[in-house]
Amino acid sequence: MVWTLFTANYYAALEMLAAGVAVLIFISSVDDLFIDLWYWIRRGFRSLTVKRQYSAMTAAHLREKSEQPLAIMVPAWLEYDVIASMIENMVEVLEYQHYVVFVGTYINDAKTIEEVERMQKRYKQLHRVEVPHAGPTCKADCLNWVVDAIFAYEKEHGMAFAGVVLHDSEDVLHPLELKFFNYLLPRKDMIQLPVASLEREWYELVAGTYMDEFAESHAKDMVVRESVAGVVPSAGVGTCFSRRALQALVGSTRNKPFNTDSLTEDYDVGNRLAQLGMQAIFGVFPVRYRVTRTAWFGRQATREVMVRMPLAVREFFPDTFEQAYRQKARWVLGIGLQSWEQIAWKGSIAARYLLLRDRKSTVTALVNVLGYVLVVQFMVFHIGLWTGWWNVFYPSLFAENSWWRVLIYLNAVSLVIRCGHRVYFTTILYGWEHGLMSLPRMVVSNFVNFMAVARAWRLYLSYLFRGKALAWDKTMHDFPTGGQLPRRRQRLGELLQSWQAVDETILSRALKEQATTEMPLGQILISHGWLDEDTLAEAIAYQAGLTRTRLTEEMVMSHAGAVPKDFGTRFRAVYVGRDAHEKPILAVATPLQEAALTELAEIFGVEPQQRVVREGELAIALRLLRGVEGDFYRLEGGVAGVPLLGDMLVEQGLLKRNLFEGAMQTYRPERHGRVGDYLVDQGIIVREVIERVVQQQRLMHAELSRVKLPE
Repeated sequence: MVWTLFTANYYAALEMLAAGVAVLIFISSVDDLFIDLWYWIRRGFRSLTVKRQYSAMTAAHLREKSEQPLAIMVPAWLEYDVIASMIENMVEVLEYQHYVVFVGTYINDAKTIEEVERMQKRYKQLHRVEVPHAGPTCKADCLNWVVDAIFAYEKEHGMAFAGVVLHDSEDVLHPLELKFFNYLLPRKDMIQLPVASLEREWYELVAGTYMDEFAESHAKDMVVRESVAGVVPSAGVGTCFSRRALQALVGSTRNKPFNTDSLTEDYDVGNRLAQLGMQAIFGVFPVRYRVTRTAWFGRQATREVMVRMPLAVREFFPDTFEQAYRQKARWVLGIGLQSWEQIAWKGSIAARYLLLRDRKSTVTALVNVLGYVLVVQFMVFHIGLWTGWWNVFYPSLFAENSWWRVLIYLNAVSLVIRCGHRVYFTTILYGWEHGLMSLPRMVVSNFVNFMAVARAWRLYLSYLFRGKALAWDKTMHDFPTGGQLPRRRQRLGELLQSWQAVDETILSRALKEQATTEMPLGQILISHGWLDEDTLAEAIAYQAGLTRTRLTEEMVMSHAGAVPKDFGTRFRAVYVGRDAHEKPILAVATPLQEAALTELAEIFGVEPQQRVVREGELAIALRLLRGVEGDFYRLEGGVAGVPLLGDMLVEQGLLKRNLFEGAMQTYRPERHGRVGDYLVDQGIIVREVIERVVQQQRLMHAELSRVKLPE
């Protein structure tokens, strides 16, 4: 009897709790239904009026407007594994010339500093901004230092940027992004592009939730927000601020544009601009993307498809449960909890409604999972009812024809509508397969959001009652690799010009000289002092998709006995060990030819990995391997080394590169002696020429020995 009474009371309590949950879900559903109706009515109205009255804006319209100077700011803390790839991709794809990139780094983040400075040598439009104190602080703090550097740059160069664009170090940009901003500036004060997740595999369920959520929110919710209240929150990436807006932000909060007291400075800045009367826009401009998709069915592993979608910023979002809920906890803290304290309930009725909508997740995310728990328990009780082990209960709240039963039906209809919208918007961007997968991913999303809100409340309550500071929670980032992003093939000259390493006049002169001498373009630019070896090595590595490295005497000599003595001379490569997968690593100044790679694969049993070094580094390494003195430190100190004999002959136009490389294939130092003697014996060049160039080498050695390196 005790057990029977307990189960009856427990079931009655479950029904009362379910009734409360049903009410909360219904209120949230009415809010969602309002957004849905507004979106579809607005879309239908615009399709009948606006789109018929005005011709659609095209890429040609964007390209017609003359370019205004733009600044791009990228805050970076522990982004050494992605920042270089992001900058490479950005500079390569952007159809824009007049822009400067400012990357903010912290003094205690040596790896990120090294990567940014490496890119800075390559791209003249890139500037590193140093945050003068140790990190991590918060994104807003880093951005404020970057903004200071932007204003200092304007003052130094006597110019003004028309707009400042905010990006993160994992962002993948569209070629027309800056053209789009340029077209709308200075008429608009803040322009926010849609944000979309890069496509994931079907089994990456956590990362897939970002695909679904951003597909729906940035296609529907953001559009509705703009039209309902004229308030567009910044997404933290793909946001362009006009100079007027940036100056207004500086004047509104302690002379700093971004609020360092907020964990979501992007959301905060959007609301503050609205309160300042600035005009913001959520920019929707349809473009086409070529996307490589993994086939889920059939024999074809991958397929390329053209997807029509708004011009957007794309990126990879976290793919582990913990990373996802920790990132979202920061969003909930800033948007749902801190905003109560800092933004309060200011603005029009429409603006306040949107603030309420943003903050409801602090409750509904908990309610959704509580609903799952209740459903499981009701299923257990109904199984008990069918099997007969449980049959005593009070009259049910959810009896037929009761208002509570009607409420359950209404919530069920709302769930179907929610599922339909999620499938629809996901399918538009990612295809029907992901559209169907968005349904099970809704469950995953609810549990991620539950953990995020629970963590956010715990941190916020600790802040309120224990005075514990709210700290920045770093999210680890990934960037597409390999074939995930198509790389545009460029000639060396075009590449260096796009990097602003050489101008058009110098490139034209170098190409004319190349036509008459047949010397490599890079060597011509180096010999005239038009280009430095470091930038040339970066360009060669970038073209070939190889990794850059730097040689040291220890690295070279510790592996000297692992290959034959003539190895370096024959292949113009230095063996420097093996990688984590036991593949041999070779330091080269230029990528090896296919025939050489085939021969090397036979020698090592596997094709070696190539790492690009400067020509001067390779020359010093080859000298060290022959027992001749060499000094990498002098090279790092800006003192060029003495070129090898063969390089001097080719550089001076005394010998064709292909003839020299062909001779080196049969050259054996232990049998043929010195390279110069071998070239004379083979009838490739006369001795008088060899002796003259050797004398030049001696003079260069003597001159080099007198150079004093800086302390």
